[in-house]
Amino acid sequence: MGRYRIRVATGAWLFSGSYNRVQLWLVGARGEAELELQLRPARGEEEEFDHDVAEDLGLLQFVRLRKHHWLVDDAWFCDRITVQGPGACAEVAFPCYRWVQGEDILSLPEGTARLPGDNALDVFQKHREKELKDRQQIYCWATWKEGLPLTIAADRKDDLPPNMRFHEEKRLDFESTLKAGALEMALKRVYTLLSSWNCLEDFDQIFWGQKSALAEKVRQCWQDDELFGYQFLNGANPMLLRRSTSLPSRLVLPSGMEELRAQLEKELQNGSLFEADFILLDGIPANVIRGEKQYLAAPLVMLKMEPNGKLQPMVIQIQPPNPSSPTPTLFLPSDPPLAWLLAKSWVRNSDFQLHEIQYHLLNTHLVAEVIAVATMRCLPGLHPIFKFLIPHIRYTMEINTRARTQLISDGGIFDKAVSTGGGGHVQLLRRAAAQLTYCSLCPPDDLADRGLLGLPGALYARDALRLWEIIARYVEGIVHLFYQRDDVVKGDPELQAWCQEITEVGLCQAQDRGFPVSFQSQSQLCHFLTMCIFTCTAQHAAINQGQLDWYAWVPNAPCTMRMPPPTTKEDVTMATVMGSLPDVRQACLQMAISWHLSRRQPDMVPLGHHKEKYFSGPKPKAVLNQFRTDLEKLEKEITARNEQLDWPYEYLKPSCIENSVTI
Repeated sequence: MGRYRIRVATGAWLFSGSYNRVQLWLVGARGEAELELQLRPARGEEEEFDHDVAEDLGLLQFVRLRKHHWLVDDAWFCDRITVQGPGACAEVAFPCYRWVQGEDILSLPEGTARLPGDNALDVFQKHREKELKDRQQIYCWATWKEGLPLTIAADRKDDLPPNMRFHEEKRLDFESTLKAGALEMALKRVYTLLSSWNCLEDFDQIFWGQKSALAEKVRQCWQDDELFGYQFLNGANPMLLRRSTSLPSRLVLPSGMEELRAQLEKELQNGSLFEADFILLDGIPANVIRGEKQYLAAPLVMLKMEPNGKLQPMVIQIQPPNPSSPTPTLFLPSDPPLAWLLAKSWVRNSDFQLHEIQYHLLNTHLVAEVIAVATMRCLPGLHPIFKFLIPHIRYTMEINTRARTQLISDGGIFDKAVSTGGGGHVQLLRRAAAQLTYCSLCPPDDLADRGLLGLPGALYARDALRLWEIIARYVEGIVHLFYQRDDVVKGDPELQAWCQEITEVGLCQAQDRGFPVSFQSQSQLCHFLTMCIFTCTAQHAAINQGQLDWYAWVPNAPCTMRMPPPTTKEDVTMATVMGSLPDVRQACLQMAISWHLSRRQPDMVPLGHHKEKYFSGPKPKAVLNQFRTDLEKLEKEITARNEQLDWPYEYLKPSCIENSVTI
C-alpha cells in the first residue's frame, strides 16, 4: 500500500470553480486507481488530499478526471494537478489550464514534454493521436474573405471553443469600456451641438476624457515638420519608411524645379534620402459615410536625414501620375502654410489606412491567428513547441473574431468612420496579403531591406532588434533541449505538419513569399519560432500601443478625408482644411476607438511572465528565467535612454509588451 498526496489547483478567474463533483483516477505504468474524493473545486484554491492506494501504480503517466452534474453543467477551470507518490518519489505535475465541461473523461498526461519519436510508452502516442484528432474537429479553418489568410471557423464569439474565449473579467472590462466610450462620444456630440467647427482649435472641444500625456504633446506640436518626420521612425507606424536607392520613377519633377532635383540627388548621394510611398492605396475605392463620399490618396513623401538624426520632409506628391494628370502637383515646405499642412494631412490619413489594415490587422492579428489555429490543430499538449507557444496565443482568436464582427464587418467601425471602409479595406487587405513576405516579419531582414540599420534616431528599429535577439536566445534555449541535431527536427512529423499548415493552409500557399513548408535544421526552426513569438508580442505592441498617443489628436492622423486632394496651393483655406478633416462624429469615434484598442489591459500579462507551468523539470524553467533576466536588463536600458529624450519611446519596453495578441 502507498500513500499519494494530490493537490488540485483551480483557476483564479470569475466562475472558475464548480459546484459539480469531480472524480479522479491515477494512472501509472503498472495500474490505475480511482480516488474516493468529494472534490468540489473552489475558485483560486489549491485543495490537497492524501489517499492510500492498495497496489503499486508504478511511474505515474496520467491523471484522469470526470465532472459529474445533475441539473446544471457548472464548468470548472482546472489549472493543474500535482501528485506526490509514496516514499521519496518526486512530485509529478499534470498541467491542464482549460475548462472542464460535460461528463466526458479528460486525461491529463504527466507534464514532461515529449517528441513523437520519444515515446517508448505507447500510451502517450495513442493519447497525442487522439488529442489531435479531437482538436481538428474543434479548431477548423474558415475563409473570411477570399485572398486573405484563413481564420478560425467562428461566425461570432460564442462559436469559439471555450478555451479560446476571454475569461470573465476580460469580457466584462472589454464590453464596459466599449459602453464608456460610447457614452463619452455622446457627451462630446452634445457638447459640440451649438459650437462652431470652423478652425483647427475647434478640435479642442472634443480633446478631453481618455487621452495620454504624449497625446497632449502631439496636440501642441503636430504641425511641426520635425514631428511629421519623427513619426515615420517611431510613431504608430514605423514600418513604411525606407532609405532611397534612386529617385522614385513616380516622382515627376516639372521644369522650374531643378533646385529641388539637385537637393534630392545630393541627399541621395549622401545616403540621407528617405521615402514613404503609399502606392498600395492607389485605386482603392473610398467609403461613403451617411451618404457623403469620402476620399483616398496614394501619396509619396521624400525626406532627408539631417546630421542630428532628425527627418525633415522635402516634398510631397499626393497622387501618383496618371493619364489625366501626368505631372501631379508637388507640395513643398516653402508653400503657403495651409497648403503644406493639408498635404501633410493627406499623408497622415494614408498612413492611418496602411497602419491599421496592413501592418496592424494583417501583419500581427491575422498572422497570429494563423499561428494559433495551426498550433491547436497540429501540436498535441505533450509536444515541447506546443508548451512553448501556448502562452502566446491567449485570447487571440476571440479578439480577432470580435474585430470581424464589430470593427471591419459590414456596418462596423470602419464603415462608419474610415475612408477605406465600405469594402475598400478588404481590397487593401488583399493587396497587402499578396505582398506579405516572411522577411517582412523578421526585423533583422526587414530593417536591412529598408536601409534603416544603424540610424541613431530610429528607436523602434533599435528596440526591435534587441528584442529579436533576446527572443531568439530564448527560442534557442528551448529548442536545443529537445532537438539536439538537425535530423531530429526533420524527423518530427508533428512539427513538420505544423509548419506546412501555417504556410500552405493558413497563409494560403505562402511558400512563394519565403515562408517555409518544412524545417530542415535547428536554425531554421529557431528563426521561424522567433518570428512567431516576436509577431505575437513585440511587433503587436509596437503597432498597437501608439494609437492613443498619435491618433487621439485627430488632425494628426485623420481616419477619413471628406474632400478631394488639392491640386493647387493658392486656393487652400482653413475652410478647405476643416472640410477635409473628419467631422465631429467621425473624430469622436476615432478618439474612442483609439483609447479602447491601445489602453493597457487590466489583466495584461507582460512578455515572458505567464504563470502557467506547461513544462516539467528544471531545464525549461531555467531557460525562461534567463529570458526574464534578459528582458529586465533591456527594460533598464530603455528606461535610462528615455529619460534623456523629449519624446520617449515606450512601446517596446518589455513591461509594456503583452505576451499575446489580446486587444
